[in-house]
This record gives sequence, structure tokens and C-alpha cells, in this order.
Amino acid sequence: QVQLVGSGGGLVQAGGSLRLSCAASGRTFNGYAMGWFRQAPGKEREFVAGISGSGAYTWYTDSVKGRFTISRDNSKNTVYLQMDSVKPEDTAVYYCYGDQESTRYWGQGTQVTVSS
Repeated sequence: QVQLVGSGGGLVQAGGSLRLSCAASGRTFNGYAMGWFRQAPGKEREFVAGISGSGAYTWYTDSVKGRFTISRDNSKNTVYLQMDSVKPEDTAVYYCYGDQESTRYWGQGTQVTVSS
């Protein structure tokens, strides 16, 4: 059974930092893309950041470029999202994902709340 468990969310002040983690189990994601989406109250889920299987390539939505950094540790089957200079509009539930062939696996979500 494949599981992705996200953690690291919480309450942070605007301008602060937070680091999210997502640990996968049940299947190795080494060599497969992983990333993060988020969903704010009343809004659709939106893409935040992705990383290639080797970690050599990363991509971000424009609103987080220069502030968020995605990385991965394939030895730990884990993907990270370093969030710096956070803004109130970053408040959302953050979901990690991992792609395997034609299947996308999702984590359970971790709440990030940014106070102004």
C-alpha cells in the first residue's frame, strides 16, 4: 500500500519560514517526479512546485518563485518544500504528490496558516 505522509505545517507569521516534508512508503519514488499542490478555502487546488526524479529539475508556479524551494532525498523517499518569506496568501492545505507511470499518489495534506 502506497502512502505519502505530509508534515511540517503550522502557524507562521508573514515573512517567516516553514519547511514541509512528505515521506513516501510502500513504493519507491526514486526516479519519479514528486511535488506539491495547495488548496485555500473556497478555491480550487493549485500546483505549487515539482521536482524531477533525479532532483536535477524543478519547476514552480509564478507566485512562489524565489520564495519556495523544492528538494528531495531519494535515500529517504522524501520530498521537501522550503517556504521562505511567506505571505498570508500562502495560507492553504498543502498536498504532496508522487507520480508512478500513469498514477498520481497524494498525501493527506498539511495545513499552513500565515498570519499578517
